[in-house]
Amino acid sequence: MVKVAGDLRVSSFPVHSRRYSDSGNGSEWQRKLDSFNRKTEALPSQSPLYSFRSYPNPYPGIVAEPQQQPDNKPQNDDVTCPVCGLKLPGENHHINSHLDVCLSRPNGKSTKRKLTQRTLLQLNFTRPLSKPKPETLSNGDNGVSPSVSPRNDECEEELTENHEIDLESTNSATSSSLPFNNVVPDGPDVDYKPSVDGVILETFIVGRKYTDREEVCPGTAISLLRDPHNVKDPNAIKVVSSDSACCRLLGFLPRELAQHLSPLIDNYGLGFQVHVSSVPKHSLDVVPIQIVCHTTSDGEIEYADETFKCLWKSAQRVVEFASRNPPSSVKYQVNFCLMLQEVLRNNIHLLTEDEKTYMESFTLLSNDSQRLFIRLYARKGPWFRLSSVSYPEIVDAQNAVKGLAEKEYICSVEDANQLYESDMNYILNVLTVSELREIWCILLKKSCGHGMKKQHLISSLLSTDAGILWPQLSTMILDRTGSCIRISSKAESLLWRAERLFFLNGGQDLSSFLLVDMGKIKYPTYNCIISDPVFPNRRNLLSYEEAIEVAQIMDEALDANKTDVVLRCIKLAESHVSTDLPIQYSSSESVSSIHRLFTASWVYSKVVTVGISFLEQERRYIDAVDLLKWLLNVFTSDVRRGFWTLRLSVDLEHLGCIDESLQIAENGVLDPWIRAGSKMALQRRVLRLGKPPRRWKIPCFSRSALQKVPEVLVQGRPLNSELGAKNRYYNEEGKQCGVEELALHYYAGEGGGWQGVHAESGIWLTIFGLLMWDVIYADVPNVFYTRFQNAPLDFGTDSFYTARKSSIESHLQQIRDGMAEEFLIKSWETHIGTACRGVNWDCHSLDELRAVVTCVGGTCLASLCQLLAQDYWSWSSGMPDLLLWRFHGDYSGEAKLVEVKGPRDRLSEQQRAWLLLLMDYGFMIEVCKVKPL
Repeated sequence: MVKVAGDLRVSSFPVHSRRYSDSGNGSEWQRKLDSFNRKTEALPSQSPLYSFRSYPNPYPGIVAEPQQQPDNKPQNDDVTCPVCGLKLPGENHHINSHLDVCLSRPNGKSTKRKLTQRTLLQLNFTRPLSKPKPETLSNGDNGVSPSVSPRNDECEEELTENHEIDLESTNSATSSSLPFNNVVPDGPDVDYKPSVDGVILETFIVGRKYTDREEVCPGTAISLLRDPHNVKDPNAIKVVSSDSACCRLLGFLPRELAQHLSPLIDNYGLGFQVHVSSVPKHSLDVVPIQIVCHTTSDGEIEYADETFKCLWKSAQRVVEFASRNPPSSVKYQVNFCLMLQEVLRNNIHLLTEDEKTYMESFTLLSNDSQRLFIRLYARKGPWFRLSSVSYPEIVDAQNAVKGLAEKEYICSVEDANQLYESDMNYILNVLTVSELREIWCILLKKSCGHGMKKQHLISSLLSTDAGILWPQLSTMILDRTGSCIRISSKAESLLWRAERLFFLNGGQDLSSFLLVDMGKIKYPTYNCIISDPVFPNRRNLLSYEEAIEVAQIMDEALDANKTDVVLRCIKLAESHVSTDLPIQYSSSESVSSIHRLFTASWVYSKVVTVGISFLEQERRYIDAVDLLKWLLNVFTSDVRRGFWTLRLSVDLEHLGCIDESLQIAENGVLDPWIRAGSKMALQRRVLRLGKPPRRWKIPCFSRSALQKVPEVLVQGRPLNSELGAKNRYYNEEGKQCGVEELALHYYAGEGGGWQGVHAESGIWLTIFGLLMWDVIYADVPNVFYTRFQNAPLDFGTDSFYTARKSSIESHLQQIRDGMAEEFLIKSWETHIGTACRGVNWDCHSLDELRAVVTCVGGTCLASLCQLLAQDYWSWSSGMPDLLLWRFHGDYSGEAKLVEVKGPRDRLSEQQRAWLLLLMDYGFMIEVCKVKPL
């Protein structure tokens, strides 16, 4: 496997392996390269979790139980990580932080694809509330019902039915964890007098799978009981059986309704009489109920309160909306349909009439057919036994299959003649190990292959040496499996396109979306101002998809060590790059710098970059040099020029072309697109290669590049000294620790009484995100496209700073003037647990961050924030290991940054660049070298 920097690795394009995993057959690679008929690739690779605030699900029917409200109360319940399976504490920041780390690790292709689809099954994509028709409210008021957040009792901005991405307007989005809290009346309601006594609210019992499952009958009297200590939802209202001495739990009121009724019960003593309206077909479905409200004796006075009116009208609106949108669809079905609707609405110019008709036809399918398709689409496949397809929410699987087949959403086979030889590997995976072993023994006439794994049995059956005839094998397979079904290639291709257009980003749907419906993850508040689509026309989209497919094949070939396929992919990528040379992306135009990430040329350049690392590993330096020169000529305005220039200089030196290598390095030092560690490395190469007699003149940067960094020596008793192993030591207490912990122990004692943390870049990115929160999520056109972004699309590009220059500079001046701690506290208290790029809520407490901000000082903080705002991509890694601080009195102190190195370690160029830059900014810095005793 070729090792390349993470942002350059092709594997950051999620590989479409759910249905078409490599069979190991060499002809498969040739087939993939010779044809682009299958467009089943993944999304563009970027690190952010792009999000556009989601709205609460108005379909309460399948909600398991009341979900997490947007409060900051600690939770004790554990949550299973959808990526690695570990149990996590239930707090928002614990989950956000863990997923950031967990998803940065390379996943197996099958797992990655499976999690990609789980997004669609679990994420709450539902649209906001639409305005109710007053006459539909039973015994209610004729106004549009408002909503009050129980935490601040303030009515907020109304959600209208027309909340969608508009190319000419700004649309607000709200946090997914704030259900139904953005609704206000259409106008002033000074004369509004709520009619409460006798009003009937029709709603449902939800979350029954977590209850005692007591049987209910139509007309059964039941009771409502507040559950303020519910760890999931402090506003929870339990539904219990009133005719039972033990008040057995039947379920809960929908979270959206409970949010408004709970303060009415707690603060105003509102009472209810409740009975069951009807009984559902399935035991775990929602149970329709009627709630009859009744008031207290002094209700006329209490209910004139403005807060009561807001809460009451909000509750009515929730009930009215649910009456027009009954919970007949399970949540993943709602999410999937909404995705299709938004893609059709916002990307109409990218789809043909046939594609639009085909996607629209999905909504005409029966509920069973829709649910079955989504279930199968989420599984690895591609083939499934019809006999094993069974889900509790699907009533008639046979008719569901028939409906999907009629609309060409699935393909089915019942006879061996319907199978093709190209399906052999995939259909064999449907068999169990015992079935495979039975076929293996019959066809190969050998004793049973006990101990052989499934893939070994399949490989043996597919081997050309076995001489097995396909008709014979296919008959034996179907005799054991019965009818089999699979998602059609047409549906597969088009639905992948829909996902690509909806999410825009590859890592997006592998992230914290998976826990949104549980109320565990919150997303930032921002506005969408869209005037330019990401893909201006269909041709650009198709070119981009084709490039992604090449990148995908390249990634698979690297993992399988298919050298010939890798070389063909490099050639193909080089030949497909735009002929408009050179390709430039202006840093002054936000749209250009963002949209370049969604062009075929950018993807192909990534393929070539990874190919260069492969060629260098194979010592094919001449080929690598040719490609590097080509990239530098084509992409004249790209932050990757630093990596390309440095590799070109190094490869030329390998070829013995010292003078040319020196010239490349000298030119690179002057290139404005080469920054941070790459620039430092090139400067040091110039100084090393440019000694007399090649160069007599000393470069102007020689003093800064060779500047000595203060060092301190710390000794420790080593635990091991194996080559390549991480150094371990015993501290003074006899406990094992790493070099960083040993250094922290030293600085806390004889090193000066410092407090500190081992955080590297993490704590600084957290501080940057918190201090600059309002700037990051400011109203800027064409940077928020999707429903779930944790940062604007231009975050990390040069245009982030230029598009917000005036607001950034004003904000930085306030930080210089001593406002940093106030900004920090405000952001923490307002947004704790909210997903934001770089912010880790779990690693550092507010007290630690306040101490750091106080001791570092406004001037240094402003300089650091300005650097990250201007070039986050180049400077977001490589910061010193330790951040130390100590106070001088209550309101002043000092800070020190320390890079720790073991006996055989040395500074990387990025680390050296950081240390020198921090010294220029006025930071106290130091290198701590740990030596064995």
